[in-house]
Amino acid sequence: MQKYSICFISFFFLFLFKMINFLFLIYFIMNNMVIFLEWELISFSSMSIVMSILLDWMSLLFMMFVSLISSVVIYYSKSYMSSELNLNRFIMLVLLFVFSMILLIISPNIISILLGWDGLGLVSYCLVIYYQNIKSYNAGMLTALSNRIGDVFILMVISWMMNYGSWNYIFYLDFMKNDYEMMMVGILIIMASMTKSAQIPFSSWLPAAMAAPTPVSALVHSSTLVTAGVYLLIRFNLLLIDMLMLKILLILSGLTMLMAGISANYEFDLKKIIALSTLSQLGLMMSILSMGLPDLAFFHLLTHAMFKALLFMCAGVVIHMMNDIQDIRFMGGIGKFIPLTSLCMNISNMALCGIPFLAGFYSKDLILEMVSMSNVNFYIFLLYYISTGLTMFYSIRLMMYLMINDFNLLSTYNLYDEDYIMLKSMFVLLFMSVISGSILMWLIFPYPYMIYLSFNLKFMVIYVSLLGGLMGYLISNMHIYSINKFIKTYYLSNFLCLMWFMPNLSTYGMNYYILIMCQNLLKNIDMGWSELYSGQGIYFILKKYTVYYNLFHLNNFKIYLFSFILWMFLILFMMIIYY
Repeated sequence: MQKYSICFISFFFLFLFKMINFLFLIYFIMNNMVIFLEWELISFSSMSIVMSILLDWMSLLFMMFVSLISSVVIYYSKSYMSSELNLNRFIMLVLLFVFSMILLIISPNIISILLGWDGLGLVSYCLVIYYQNIKSYNAGMLTALSNRIGDVFILMVISWMMNYGSWNYIFYLDFMKNDYEMMMVGILIIMASMTKSAQIPFSSWLPAAMAAPTPVSALVHSSTLVTAGVYLLIRFNLLLIDMLMLKILLILSGLTMLMAGISANYEFDLKKIIALSTLSQLGLMMSILSMGLPDLAFFHLLTHAMFKALLFMCAGVVIHMMNDIQDIRFMGGIGKFIPLTSLCMNISNMALCGIPFLAGFYSKDLILEMVSMSNVNFYIFLLYYISTGLTMFYSIRLMMYLMINDFNLLSTYNLYDEDYIMLKSMFVLLFMSVISGSILMWLIFPYPYMIYLSFNLKFMVIYVSLLGGLMGYLISNMHIYSINKFIKTYYLSNFLCLMWFMPNLSTYGMNYYILIMCQNLLKNIDMGWSELYSGQGIYFILKKYTVYYNLFHLNNFKIYLFSFILWMFLILFMMIIYY
């Protein structure tokens, strides 16, 4: 039992932290409170290092969701990772990950944001390479290097904000909207958020990060790593209004939605399908954020966290039962063998599709109605609705392959639905996936509002969902004689399946040449010129000169005599030439 003690302790304290957060949240919302704390760490002469903490309804609500999901995931890991020898190390890494996210959430200061941001990047690398094979190592390097790009942008923001005399960005947002320097900060923050939230062209790391253990995927892809970029943009939202960069972000995030939705329909790896679904939902959050609706983006971020964590946990159970096979073509008919897990999976899938009165419906329907009511052009409108249809498409396809089609596994299998530790943790999130949408709607939007649209526009969401579901059903039921249709479109299928060749471009193309360039810079600059003319180089030059200085300092008569004779000869020589 010693091996499991850290699981229970972590679960207990995180759940307790979640309950405390909930009580504070209710008090803060009722009294419309914001608390800004400054804790002086070091005060020396005229210098002081201060840690700032911002507590408002948004940070408390997000912390509550992060601590709830992480406590449930740690409890789930007790069973999922039971064969792991270093379970304590795994739990410690997950806790470090959660604390990095909490630091990022409560920070009104760009320096402490960098600490949390970099902590997420570093610990995610350690978790992605956890299984220690070549595939995990490559995925970890891709994840770490992609996230480092975002870290560089945050470092540039830190250096840029030195012009203002403080790094507490929260004070500058409102009265410096049209300031050129703060516009530069806004552009850098958008670029950093795009790397963390895996928007085009930084999308390839997110499906690759599926090499991590499934509990990590459930945590990373629901409420922590990938949502950090969205959360940062929500915080900086006041600064970003009426920026050209937001219009570019709207197009890129719309394309990310579309690309992820199409790729998910061509993918056969269970975890990668769910990862591409996360990518699609991140595109939805970023796009509605770039239209100037941060509360809606935050609402969808929280509802999405619940059903996506549940979906990953169900996928983990299924993969365990299938002797660690992730290919959905080997699965089928599992609803008969593991009904409770199938129930959880189907409800989380329906919440993802936006089936009425589940968690995802409240946020997705509101987002699409706001898009219909706004004055966006037809191209953006199409991107939203096609992506919604594609969500239904791959969800029905997944349901058909897993639950309804014939059982395709090997002759020996071990399907059982009595792992009560996993089931208890999944039922907590199942409950939240059903009720969290309506509860959050009351909390985040306390004012009454009315969205007035024509009948067909109001029902457009239902139309595209039904069409997407029908297409998913038909494609999943295609028999083998229709395979020649896919052979005819082999090149197109290849292009769409490989995320528009983005992994190839970002690994073999961009990263390879960037790493070669960095190697040359290291060799020629760091170990070359800068080594010669800074640090060690200057030390050796001064060391050589001190020998000469020492020689002269000893007042050696021979040197002075020699110098005197030399000077006399020079003067004599000059006089002869002159005359």
